[in-house]
Amino acid sequence: MLDLSTLNENQLAAVEWNDGPLLVLAGPGSGKTRVLAYRLARLIDATQDKHFKVLALTFTNKAAAEMRERVGDLLSGSLQRTLLTTFHSFAADIVRQHGQHSGLRPDFTMLVDDGDRHSLLEEAIAAVEDHSTRSQLSSERLLPLVNRLTENNVKPDEALSTLEAGGVQETGALASVYRSYRRLMIERNALDFPGLMAEALNLLETRPNVKRQIQRIYPYVCIDEFQDTNQTQYHILCHIVNPATRNLFAVADDDQIIYQWNGASPDRLRALEKDFRVSTIQLPDNYRCPPAVVALANKLISHNFERSEGKLALKAHRPHSEDEVIRVQRFDTFAGETSWVAADIASRPEPYRSNCAVLARTRKALEGVIAALEAQGLSGYLGARKNEFESAPLQWVHAILRLANARSSRECLRKANKAFSALEGIDLDTGDVISAASTMNGDYLRAWIAAVLARDAIAADTRLLVDGPVRALVDRLDFWNFLSSAFAWLDRLPEAAPTQDTIFDDYPSEKATWIELTQEICAQYGRDEVTLHLLLQELDLRSKSALPAAGAIPCFTIHASKGLEFAHVYLVALIEDQLPSWSAVKKGFDSKEMQEERRNCFVAITRTQETLTMTYSNRMDGWAKSPSRFLTEMEVI
Repeated sequence: MLDLSTLNENQLAAVEWNDGPLLVLAGPGSGKTRVLAYRLARLIDATQDKHFKVLALTFTNKAAAEMRERVGDLLSGSLQRTLLTTFHSFAADIVRQHGQHSGLRPDFTMLVDDGDRHSLLEEAIAAVEDHSTRSQLSSERLLPLVNRLTENNVKPDEALSTLEAGGVQETGALASVYRSYRRLMIERNALDFPGLMAEALNLLETRPNVKRQIQRIYPYVCIDEFQDTNQTQYHILCHIVNPATRNLFAVADDDQIIYQWNGASPDRLRALEKDFRVSTIQLPDNYRCPPAVVALANKLISHNFERSEGKLALKAHRPHSEDEVIRVQRFDTFAGETSWVAADIASRPEPYRSNCAVLARTRKALEGVIAALEAQGLSGYLGARKNEFESAPLQWVHAILRLANARSSRECLRKANKAFSALEGIDLDTGDVISAASTMNGDYLRAWIAAVLARDAIAADTRLLVDGPVRALVDRLDFWNFLSSAFAWLDRLPEAAPTQDTIFDDYPSEKATWIELTQEICAQYGRDEVTLHLLLQELDLRSKSALPAAGAIPCFTIHASKGLEFAHVYLVALIEDQLPSWSAVKKGFDSKEMQEERRNCFVAITRTQETLTMTYSNRMDGWAKSPSRFLTEMEVI
């Protein structure tokens, strides 16, 4: 029996909700993760004689891992009747199991590198018949449009009418490129992130048996951070929730919609209320921030008019502090601002210093902060998603595994050759390997192995690796053995490396990240169930960012800080054209862009557990700047 005595009245009402659709409007610091974990555990605990599973979706692997840990603790480690995963992992599972209906094999590859996507899009552009039109198109210009169409659930055959309705120029050519790009992905057995969601939705829409199977297995569906869903993700939800029971439990906060550029919209909450006729429970109690910060947050967000009807103000539950909780500092220049912030952090004794974080609207502003921290003898950690490994050792390991999974991938072969050249000093011509593969059933991996072993200059240790564990990959034998052998080889290689030692500078941290990610994947699926293509797909869905060095000060864009909390928050560059952004200022006071910028500021200040320092300067990059209007709205200047 679960102990629910520590929950407040609203939290308890949400946890004890049984059947039917529910929207939990949860403000920052209100314990929403705890509520979701208890609700999941209670559903399982109260139905021990049943066999159904509960599905919970979120947007980051970190959040999914935390959810699994919390629910596991409440259920004494028993997670057999739950699937707690990210939206993208769930979509990948649908495509792995049923993608053959769309022409996709289970071993499809993920296009996570922008270079790969641009290359495929250039192919689609090359198919445009009119030369004058084709010459004006570029992948840099069209990729955002392709993303937007896919995320908004625009089918390839609907692209022309959609673009015409939007008043877009060159609609015929653009629609043709979009159709070709989507088709080329299927032909190459590859998907990008938006395409993964689109193909999962297509299977749910066109294969009723797929939808019915999911509804039968998961009669209860929960989603965290619902406000971040785009149109395609929302339609996936609509299909996997059984319409007879409508057991959808959605946790959201319309005051934290900060991903409109990625397809999120306040319209999604309105659609939820209309389509599911949800009941609503609010969680306004804030247990994270000092009362003074809660007061600022309420003042700020009250200036937004596109909010849920009847939205309650945040209520502070942390005790009042006698110390100075909020500081606002003005400087003549941004350089002076960053220098002061760095010096102020440096002046704090441990452990207070390690509990600081610097937030800004843009990465560029954070780079200035990191330089100032280094001038103080401190290191800064830029918390940002990294889609690919960057060190030659990890690039080679990843490329070889990808080549074992996709034997005719020219791009995987090119990356394997480039990384191997950096490691061994041996250049292999990609074209020559491809030509040789024509006599080996087009198997680039087999041809690559033959090309390497034909070189007399190859080191004996490397020859053993390629002729043994790498060759075993030809038959997809024990890729785990390849990994352990490859890392052992890489650990020895720096001592005999013929090329510059700097290629190994990031190897230890990236190796640690690889090991951590593979351990997470094995914990989620079970090591024996992890196939090569599942491992690669899950790796591609996860950030490759290295763990921060000990003592490094975390520096996050506001978007990257969402879901996190810090004892001492420094919010820098609070000026017009930064926060709010230039584009929002241009759109005007009542624009959706300005409201989103206000939500950005709201998210930033509500990361605070103890103290909040807000800074701005009169000049940045040589230009005169005005203080952010949000400082005025919070009544701190």
